[in-house]
This record gives sequence, C-alpha cells and structure tokens, in this order.
Amino acid sequence: MSLCMGCMQEIGNNKICPECGFNNSEKQHAPFLPYGTVLSNRYIVGSGIDTNGESTRYISFDKQTGDVVIICEFLPMGLFNREEGSTEIKINYENRLAYNKLKDEFISYYRILCELRDLSALMKVHNIFEENNTVYVVEENEDLIPFEEYVERSNGSLEWDIARPLFMPVISALEALHKRGVGHYAIAPKNIFITSSGKIKISGFATENERKRGTPLKSQLFSGAAAPEQYDDNFPLDDITDIYGFCSTLFYALTGHLPKSAPERRKDSRLLMSTTTVKRLPPHVVSALANGLQVERENRITDFDELRSQLSVAHTAKAIQEEISRTASMNLSKADKSQKGRNGMSHTSIVIISAAITVLVLGIAGVFWLMQNPLAGVFGGNTSETVESTQSTEWTGATIPNYVGMNYEDVMKQAEGDTKITVYRSYTDEYSDQYKEGTVMSQNPPAGSKVTQEDGILISITVSKGPQMRELPKIEGLKLDEAASDIAEQGLLATAEYQYSNTVAEDRVIGYKSHQEGDTVEYGTNVTIIVSKGKETVETQSNQ
Repeated sequence: MSLCMGCMQEIGNNKICPECGFNNSEKQHAPFLPYGTVLSNRYIVGSGIDTNGESTRYISFDKQTGDVVIICEFLPMGLFNREEGSTEIKINYENRLAYNKLKDEFISYYRILCELRDLSALMKVHNIFEENNTVYVVEENEDLIPFEEYVERSNGSLEWDIARPLFMPVISALEALHKRGVGHYAIAPKNIFITSSGKIKISGFATENERKRGTPLKSQLFSGAAAPEQYDDNFPLDDITDIYGFCSTLFYALTGHLPKSAPERRKDSRLLMSTTTVKRLPPHVVSALANGLQVERENRITDFDELRSQLSVAHTAKAIQEEISRTASMNLSKADKSQKGRNGMSHTSIVIISAAITVLVLGIAGVFWLMQNPLAGVFGGNTSETVESTQSTEWTGATIPNYVGMNYEDVMKQAEGDTKITVYRSYTDEYSDQYKEGTVMSQNPPAGSKVTQEDGILISITVSKGPQMRELPKIEGLKLDEAASDIAEQGLLATAEYQYSNTVAEDRVIGYKSHQEGDTVEYGTNVTIIVSKGKETVETQSNQ
C-alpha cells in the first residue's frame, strides 16, 4: 500500500497526490523525521504539521487500526542534533541533564492528558512511547475548523448565546487539568478548533516550560492571550494564568479582536470594546471579562468555580436575591408579622417587594449606564476613543521579516542574532524556475505578517532546488574534474566512460554519451560523459 505523506490516503504509483496535491517525491529534512519512518512497528510518519520550541506534530498512519492519527515528537529546539535522513536523536553532553528533565516532564504531562481523554474539549491522547532517544505521543485526528475561521464566518464575532455553550466545556477541561497539577497556558484563538458537530477542541498542548520565559526551551507565547506573568522569568503558572487566556479568547470571540499584549497592558490596562459590542452583551458577561483580564493577579478571578459563576445568569440572580434578603432582614420586626396593610399584604411583604423593585431599577439603570459608558477605568472611559481603536485596521506592531530571495546560509546567520525568532527549514525543498538553488523561495508566516506572540516566533522557510529541468552545459574539451564540476552545478550527476579518440587529447572530455550540449534533463539525473584515452596505438611487427 502506497500512502501520500501529506494526507495518508492511498495514491498507488502517483507521485502527486490527487487528493491533497502533495508532492511525494520530496524529502523531509532534518531535524524532522524522514517520510515513511515507522515508529513502534506500527505508525507511518508523514509530513510535519506544526512545530514549537518543545515538539513537532506529524500526520501519520496507524497500520494496526487503519486510522489517520497525529504523532507528536518531543523535539526541544537547541538541545539535540539529528543527522539528515536519520531517526535517532543525539544529545550534546552539556545538554543531557536539561534534556532528560524536560523529557520526563513531557511524558508526565501527556500521561495526564491521556487519563483525561474523556473530556470533550480535549484532544484525545491514545498512546505514549519512547523510541529514537525521544518520546512520541499519539493523538486523534479529526476534521476541524480553525476557530479564527469559524468566527470570521460568523460575521467577525459571536453572540453570547452561541459562545456560552462552546466555552463552558473549556472551563471544565481546564479545571480538570489544574486538579491534576498541570495547565494549558496557551488558550488562544490559534489553539482552538471547532468539530463537525459544533463542539470546541483545544489544541496547542505543551508543558509549562514552553509557555513562559526563563526556561531552557524557546518559549512560545501568544500576544493578547498570554498572561502578564508568563513574560516574567520562570514565574510559577497556575489556574489564574489560564483564566486570563480563557477570558482573552472569549473576548476575541465576542468582539472579533484580542486584547492588547500583556506588556502593553502593564502600561495601559484598559480593554478596548466598542459601545455597540457592550450594548449587545449581557452586563454580567462584560463584568466577568473585566475581572478575568485584570493585569494584576491579585485582582483577577482566582478559580474556575468563580469564573463559571460570573459568566452565569444565576450569579446575577443570586446577587439580587442576597440583596433582597439583606434589606428585608434589616426592616423586619415582630410587630410587622401581625400587621396588615390596606391591601391585605403584610408590611414584611411590602418591604421585600420594594427592595426587589429597588434592586431591579438600580440594575436597569446600571445596564443603561453601561450602554452609555463602557466600563470606564477598565474598558476605557472615552467612548469615541474606544470605537476608533476597535475600528482601526492599521497594524503598528512588529511584523515578520522577509527572507524570500535570500541565500539559505545567510538567513540562518541572520536569525542566529535574533533571540526571539527561530528559523527552520521546511519539511521539503521545492523546484522553482524563479529562484536559484539554495535561495529561500517562500516562508511561513509570510513577510509582513502581524507578530502575535512576544517570543518563540517560529518561521518555516522553503529552499529552492532551482528549476526541475536542467540544461546540459558545454563540456567538450574540458578535463574530467572540470566537466563533473560544471554538471554538478546544474544539480546533475556524472559517470565517466573512456574511449580512444584521434581528435581529443587524453583525459579530455569528448562529449555526452546519450545527450548533447543544451539538452534538458530532470534534476538529479545521472548523465554519462565520454572521456578520451588518446589515440589508439597499433603495434606492428618488423620483417626479419
């Protein structure tokens, strides 16, 4: 059975997959696993899907079940080496202690995820095993819609009635993780997906080491979703951290944009929300967002029960009920119990009803004030400024640099001096008639893209192999090594055959055996060249 390394569908003798268009004649370069690697004598590894500073995920095929799965490989960037075409991980002596500690924590983390696989919002982990001096995690593979695309399809934002049933299971999943002593710490729109049945799935799992600064890993933080404490060196993360990420993602769902990055909010903590958005959201939801997105940890919602409560209508109703009870108890007296009003109601009943009406009126007034003044001090007191900020589409932050057109070696040297960016060669090189061999022909994210995280920025570059069809150079009369060098520059191989020649000097090239100068052949073709042995000498016998 021949499988496409891009989608794991059968392709027979085809090189280009008819399903996904993937070119199966390409190679997957180190440090990633070669195409077709078989792990645990069961899983066939295909193309890489995504990479962070701790791990890489590949599309894979389970030979035992016949299912397409995802394999996550522990690959802590900068702490290991893998030779081209090899599967084995090699760890430098000075990195061995850090590598082994991180590997053990990676295993422990995914074992917990495996035990919690019945939670609907979590990606299901089916297997964990060690091989090649590293660790592999087998995850389910589902047809999913990126959450950002889902929101875009919904006219740029969701109504609360739609968002609420989507996000409540996320709270339960995060709560379950933290009860086991671990967190997610990267709840962000890019790590949320929607299933075909309309449920949320959380992706982007990594240990705490990958989600904060000051660890041996190249941290990956998502701008606008990462909490302020994640930018502090080795600050202990907890449920309060995940509450910030959850609320920022819910904020995105309801408004269509993320809050400003945490470093920016430390200077100006206001959340920008248009008056129109405030008007269409329930006041208790706006209040919960404000409380969950407090910059100072001590002011933030502290646990998931409280978060769930503040996002619930029952929370508001309970507050009103408590206020009614408090007001009534203050005015209750023994004499009131026997005294009736003209309308037949006791004085106590009148007090309770009056209190309820008072709270209701105050609530309506509060809602009206919210509509006119979108949470001054927290969401910014200047309504016009808020509207302008949300409507502006011009990006003034950092953007991805342009590597296209640069020599690959030059790109890697330039990237070495930037501690925030990690550049890695994509899983396959590609042919190009536009870019010469060794030149970067494309990159992901594209140049000029908004930088949505503060550090741990990963940029994949695709290197050109030059044109697929190569022209045979002129080699007649050259020395063998000169001809071989010229042919190699075209991405071709050369094999020499020798024959006598009365016209071409010894050790000089006569020409091609089966081709002519100027012919085009495919990259990597082995061509045969004829090299002169000089004039053939004929021995003659002298007459005696």
